[in-house]
Amino acid sequence: MAAGKPDKEAKAAAKAARKAQSKERRQQIWQAFQMQRKEDKLLLPLMIGAVVVTTLLLFGIGFIFGVQWFLLPLGLLLGLLFAFIIFGRRVQKSVYGKAEGQAGAAAWVLDNLQGKWRVSNGIAATTQLDAVHRVIGLPGVIFVAEGSPQRLRSLLAQEKKRTARIVGDTPIYDVVIGNEEGQVPLKELQRYLTKLPRNIDTKRMDLIEGRLSALSSRGGPAMPKGPMPGNAKMRGMQRTIRRR
Repeated sequence: MAAGKPDKEAKAAAKAARKAQSKERRQQIWQAFQMQRKEDKLLLPLMIGAVVVTTLLLFGIGFIFGVQWFLLPLGLLLGLLFAFIIFGRRVQKSVYGKAEGQAGAAAWVLDNLQGKWRVSNGIAATTQLDAVHRVIGLPGVIFVAEGSPQRLRSLLAQEKKRTARIVGDTPIYDVVIGNEEGQVPLKELQRYLTKLPRNIDTKRMDLIEGRLSALSSRGGPAMPKGPMPGNAKMRGMQRTIRRR
């Protein structure tokens, strides 16, 4: 009996923690919705339209086959799902738009990568807040640079040269964030990385990460953790949307 009491208390504590996390996520989504609604006048019409159109479409199909009342709740649920997807994408678009051109924006995007990525932000930087970030993934080693292309050229060359001595024939890629020819827009960075070919496995990733960890930082100025410190709740909401 005595042994069972701690187990019950642990289960109760875990249940309370899950409830608290769920409540926090709901609050984050609601706050993000309120913020986006004030800035995006099309948000509510699009969300309501998604619910109405989807519901009516399934109701109409059901009416043809005599099962309209069965498909009505299904149409409503699908409509709510589409509305939530619209909400998430418009929030993401808004966040990327605000981050565009700000120092630390690429680092913030990399911190939100999903999957098997090993990110080291700000491994090289200048006093003008130009920065090079290193990503280790299944494609190999990717350097992501943000700032002035002229100043970044030498930083990238130095980091690639140092890294090539350590990783051998592992592919090394470099990306400069921007909207000019040959650059990758901030909003497309994650998609660009995920479309790179898979050249190594996770064991090779671990080996490379261990070797590169010995490389010392250049000790440049500290990069901001994100482009919008005041929008921490918005960033938390984005993670919540992706988990749903």
